[in-house]
Amino acid sequence: MTAALYDVAALRAIETQASARSDDASALMRRAGQGAWRVLLDRWPAAGALLVACGPGNNGGDGYVLARHARQSGRDVAVVRVAAHAPRGELAMRACADYLEAGGRVVEFVDGELPPADVVVDALFGIGLARAPDESLSALIAAINRHPAPVFALDVPSGVDAVRGSAPGVSVRAQRTVEFIAPKMSLRTGIARDLCGALQVDTLDLDPAAFDVAASAECLRPSDLWRWLAPRRRDSHKGEHGRVLCVGGEHGHGGAILLAAEAALRSGAGLVDVVTRLPHVVALLARLPEAMAHAHADDADALDAHFIEAADVVMIGPGLGQGAWGATLFDQTLQAGKPAVLDADALNLLAAKPRRLPADTILTPHPGEAARLLGIDTGAVQRDRFDVAQRLAERHDAVVVLKGAGSIVAAPGRTPRLVDAGNPGMAVGGMGDVLAGVIAALRAQGLDAFDAASCGALLHAAAGDAAARESGERGLLPTDLMPWLRRLANPELPT
Repeated sequence: MTAALYDVAALRAIETQASARSDDASALMRRAGQGAWRVLLDRWPAAGALLVACGPGNNGGDGYVLARHARQSGRDVAVVRVAAHAPRGELAMRACADYLEAGGRVVEFVDGELPPADVVVDALFGIGLARAPDESLSALIAAINRHPAPVFALDVPSGVDAVRGSAPGVSVRAQRTVEFIAPKMSLRTGIARDLCGALQVDTLDLDPAAFDVAASAECLRPSDLWRWLAPRRRDSHKGEHGRVLCVGGEHGHGGAILLAAEAALRSGAGLVDVVTRLPHVVALLARLPEAMAHAHADDADALDAHFIEAADVVMIGPGLGQGAWGATLFDQTLQAGKPAVLDADALNLLAAKPRRLPADTILTPHPGEAARLLGIDTGAVQRDRFDVAQRLAERHDAVVVLKGAGSIVAAPGRTPRLVDAGNPGMAVGGMGDVLAGVIAALRAQGLDAFDAASCGALLHAAAGDAAARESGERGLLPTDLMPWLRRLANPELPT
């Protein structure tokens, strides 16, 4: 079953529906604080001293409820807050009063270091923050990050913009975050993915009817691969599994197109042609005799029409270059109108000279390439990755895979998908070439463009995680994914 993700507007709608079904306005806050206390107790059962940083709003109220439960269990608890940000709002003020009535103590933070504790709880801000914290709160967040104890965030690490998933100023770096009500799409991509630590969701036992709100995104995990990768018929043949044409490999960049071709074969393509520079043909055949390698010279006026006519999908870009050789091949490929996957220099050529793309073209930009395609800077891409992916999809009427931590798949008129897999070891040259080959192979095998991009990004990320589990993330190479692509492209069906 597809895991639903929600944006802030959808979460507020769920919360409104839940509140309408209850006569007790403080019920959700009590459930949130108590649920967070249970999570903390389960994760850090030996923690005897807790420091709870509370803000002025409902997130701070959740923190006061947690602090009261922790104190009643016999823990040494202190709430720390900035004087200018004392509780405001009826619910937060009531939660604070209940904590104080139970004998709780409050420490006013001015500057410097926080007192010792076994766990620091971050309850400064929830989903409402959309700007950088002020100076006093920034100082408290910095002190939390310096503290040697693990940090447990309630709902959202304070400082993270829950709408966009960015951090406009200093942000808490949590080891674990408990999300209330439902999982948030913004916390699973970009910098937020790093700041949240381990994520877990507490639905607060809401009435299921309150969740009658459309999901804002779909979350893809490795266990979803079976949706697209069914076992093949016993009497199938290579012609049924698609023919991919890989175009690229300018002088000095032959490895890129080789990686893409091998990934396409390991992901199940029946046939793979490679058009590249002559010096790369021998090396390619020595490593990958299963590919059909063809040299394309400077003085060749056009790409052999046979290659494009025979292909089910054209994948162009890895190692292509942006010179006359690459630009000519790029123009001819697009003019053919075949289903296409554009990566690397093909994206840079598109940014330099925008043009109409064949229907259902798939673009696979990293943040820098996405920035060039939209004429913005990379920081703007990372500040709102979902929005950027959707803008790219609509501008080019194409499927877009915005690569990075928590890759996003977007297309016009479709609910975006987020790939909840992958690791920092995959940040190395050549990984994108592998991804392009994987997606092209799946498209050639009959998946529509959106599903091929989704399954391909998921398969690629899952293979990277499996390879990293063998020997670690640092030093992971694109070629380490190849055997795992084959294994994971043949998933067991769920029982």
